[in-house]
Amino acid sequence: MTRLSTILLLLSLLSIYPLQARTNPWELATSIYQGQVAAIGGYANGCLSGAQPLPLTGDGYQVIRSQRQRFYGHPNLVNFVSHYSKQLTQQGINNIFIGDMSMPRGGQFDFGHSSHQIGLDVDIWLKLTEAPLKPQELQNPRHLSVVDIDKLTVNQAWSKQHKTMLKVAAENNQVARIFVNPIIKQHLCNERSDKDTWLQKIRPWWGHTSHMHVRLHCPETDSLCKAQQPIKSGHGCEELTWWTQQLKRAAASQQQAKQPKTAAAPKPLKQKPLSCEPLVKNLQAKQ
Repeated sequence: MTRLSTILLLLSLLSIYPLQARTNPWELATSIYQGQVAAIGGYANGCLSGAQPLPLTGDGYQVIRSQRQRFYGHPNLVNFVSHYSKQLTQQGINNIFIGDMSMPRGGQFDFGHSSHQIGLDVDIWLKLTEAPLKPQELQNPRHLSVVDIDKLTVNQAWSKQHKTMLKVAAENNQVARIFVNPIIKQHLCNERSDKDTWLQKIRPWWGHTSHMHVRLHCPETDSLCKAQQPIKSGHGCEELTWWTQQLKRAAASQQQAKQPKTAAAPKPLKQKPLSCEPLVKNLQAKQ
């Protein structure tokens, strides 16, 4: 192959696979922003000033995959996790696993969640173990799905303890909503009683077969935090007919495609609120 043909080949490849010319400054942060505590912006487009790290182990919980540096949160969230795990211990659930919260200064992840940007979201795994995980297991844990997607029902891994986990979290006044797979919500609705008013906060969403995603309300003192619309009154079980149809369509589409999975490209960076700029100004200057 001549030099000219080699150059032409490289140029053609670059046109198909363009280089990632952007750097995500939020992923560069390894320390918190030493400012007033504030959740700034919306859950899916914002940042976090004055974050606190959640201790990697606590009374009734362990943080998994700490190498990702996603164990930071608003002080309200850190306090919630600590209090919640102690509540579960009193219910006989002695060890829960805390997944992604936020990065040291909040902001957008390159991969994974679109939300978790202002320190008020936390993933809590539904996997329960008798004994704590060992250090090497914490870095690369195996998830446990409690859902049978094909049969549209919970599987044998589901237990009453999972319902307890959801109920205890939902009854906390700080909690705005909890995202789970629609199949989990359907199972809870099938068993509901008139006393289960907490079901209102259990929101069906894609994925979430192996963890519950807890979201706190904007703190009253954080004027720059953008709250979501309130959830409609009622248990929300009537929405699940639509969700069942969507799950069936998605399963049929996947069966038809059967394409091998490819590595996802980093998500495009969003324009952040102006109040977020100081949090990454120094980080950008260091590049």
